[in-house]
Amino acid sequence: MIQDTLDKREETHGDYIQVAHVTQSLLAIMEFSKNWDKMDAFQRESLHMIAVKVARILEGDACELDHWHDVAGYATLTETALKRVRP
Repeated sequence: MIQDTLDKREETHGDYIQVAHVTQSLLAIMEFSKNWDKMDAFQRESLHMIAVKVARILEGDACELDHWHDVAGYATLTETALKRVRP
């Protein structure tokens, strides 16, 4: 059962090992930036999750709407949180 789910996800999300590699590469670039340590945890986490979604777009099905929807969702969560903590 789990393998069926994993096989289906690989079609849309790409090979797990390659997605992990791309995600970690994107994060390394982000963490090297001057603002990384200045951001709140929720900002960094949103960028982490967006990096995962971008990696899935690059390695899996680039036309999978859920990937793009999720990127917009994490950006919206961050915008909402910023309005709460920095009105």
